[in-house]
Parts: sequence; structure tokens; C-alpha cells
Amino acid sequence: MTAHLHAIGVATPDHDIHPAFIDWAGARIASAERRLFERMTRRAGIAHRWSVLPPTVTGGAPTTTGGFYGDGRMPGTAARMAIYAEAAPTLAIAAVEALAAQVSLAGITHLVVASCTGFVAPGLDQIVARRLGLAGSVERLLVGFMGCYAAVAALRSARHIVRSDPAARVLVIACELSTLHLQDDDRAEPLLAQLQFGDGAAAALVTAELGGFRLDRPFAATLPDSEALIRWAITDRGFAMHLSGEVPRRIAAGLADADFRQAVTGGQDPAAIDGWAVHAGGRSILDAVQTSLALAPDALNASRAVLAANGNMSSATLMFTLARLLEGPPVERGVALAFGPGLAAEGFGFGSVA
Repeated sequence: MTAHLHAIGVATPDHDIHPAFIDWAGARIASAERRLFERMTRRAGIAHRWSVLPPTVTGGAPTTTGGFYGDGRMPGTAARMAIYAEAAPTLAIAAVEALAAQVSLAGITHLVVASCTGFVAPGLDQIVARRLGLAGSVERLLVGFMGCYAAVAALRSARHIVRSDPAARVLVIACELSTLHLQDDDRAEPLLAQLQFGDGAAAALVTAELGGFRLDRPFAATLPDSEALIRWAITDRGFAMHLSGEVPRRIAAGLADADFRQAVTGGQDPAAIDGWAVHAGGRSILDAVQTSLALAPDALNASRAVLAANGNMSSATLMFTLARLLEGPPVERGVALAFGPGLAAEGFGFGSVA
């Protein structure tokens, strides 16, 4: 039994916070590192990042003229989670509505939700199910804190569900509010890591019916001795993200390893893969994948376009990229690939239905 990804709806908030962050961060960095920050900002390949936070945030968060980016006024985790509990369901529903404009969502039997930037109970899955009016019998799965490859886990789970139950109609949602977790820092490397992240949500329908992309072989691989390179910590001031500048180099080294490369490509010649959905974790990560696999200059255009328009939205990013590929020419052999905490790579093969 083959599972098919029929369509993807996407949604972003209204507030473009990328210029505000650059101004805020640039003013904090010591002059010795400022040129590095400015140069890397220009090279980041990001034009916009969207946030649920308005220019001025009240209710426990900073109220300085810089809004959320007020000096020395970082809100506590409770205040950030209060915003998540209100804003995440709204953004997720917006993505579902965008999906419903493309395909019928009647008869949903399963709901799989990935969200790694907030916690609330009842969970985001229950809140969304209630607002959508889904039957109480709908089976739910919540994927949390896996980071950027959580969408792979969500879509892979949907594939397993459909393969075990051909009548299943699985609604998959990835919703992330990364900008809630701004950290008070004045060093270039952590601020450049924060420069990558934005908010977004995506929703997809997976069934056994023919249409869209078939979901093929899933894969998972871990780079040894790299667990400290990407990590999150829950602190009293939100979720602190650590993204080492070593990540692109380690990814490039991994893709040079025969076993790791075999896992990612399924033994195929990378040049024969005509659809690449690589998680847009940053320009340097995309460059590392493209160079290591000797891909054509335009092979990662969809990923680069998502990065430019939205930044890195954690788990939602990969689904944004797949949405762009669904709108384009048919894909005969595709690979979806995301890197995240571990340092691990997860993904799956896919291809258009003739």
C-alpha cells in the first residue's frame, strides 16, 4: 500500500521582524565582531522572517520602543508559553484553511501535529481538533521537541498509518513559533543562530488515494560525536537554541561518508534525483548539501526560496518546501531531507503520481 501526500497549505503571521532583529542585534555586538555579523547577515539569504509578536508586546513581555527586542527585558518562559497557547492554534488553523481550499478534508480519521516551540495541555492537537470540529474518535499524535526534522517524523507516521489502514485520512500539521524564544546575548555566533528563525505553520493531507506525491522509503542517520552541535535547553527565559557554526562542515563530512550518503540517496546517483526538498536551516547548510552532492545550481531553488521568504521555521520549513515542489513540474525521484538535534538527518523519498 502506497501513501500519498495530496496537498499542503501554509500560513505565516503578519509581522516581518527580520529588519528589527538585525538592528537590535547589531547594536549589541562588540565592534570587534560587528563586521562579521554584518557580513554574515548579508550572506544569510534571508529577506523576511515572520512573527506572531506585534511591534510592541504587552502582558508580561517587553514594552520598550523596541517591542520584543527591548534591551534587558526578556520575558520569562511562562509569558512566552501564554503567547504560544493563544497564537499557535490560530496559525495552525490558518494553514488548515489554506489546505482545505485545495482538497476536501471530510472524513479525517487521524491527526498528527508537530510543534517543538511550545507546550500547552490540552495539547495543540486537541485544541486544533476541537476548533475544526473533528470527531472525538479521531486518533491523535503530537510530535514535540524533535526540532527541524519533526515534520519528517510527522509525515513518516502518517505514511505508516495509511499503509496499515488504507481507509485512513491523515491530517498532518507542523506549527512553530520560533521567535518566542529570543535570548539576551551580545555575541555574534548565538545572535547569528537566532537570525535564522521565524514563525510558520503548514498542513497536509495524506491518504492511500492516488494524487500529489507518493511517500516512499523513509530513512534516518546520525553523525557520530556531533550531539552537541544542535541542541535546545528549556530555561527560565524561554527555549535557548544552540546552533554551532560547525554544523555545515559536519554535514559536508557526513555526505562524503559512503554509508551516510547511501542512507540519504537510497543508493541513487544524486544527479538522477530531480526533486530535492532540503530543510532550509540556513544558507550555509544548503550550500554544504549542494556542494557535497555536486548538485546542479538550481537543485535547491525551492529550499532557498523558502529560506528567503520565511527563514528557518523549524519543523514547518520542510513542508513549505514540499508545497513549492507540489506546485512545480512533476518529480520522478525526489528526496526530502532535514537535519536537527543529534546531529541527525531524517527524510524520505517521494515522487509525483503519473
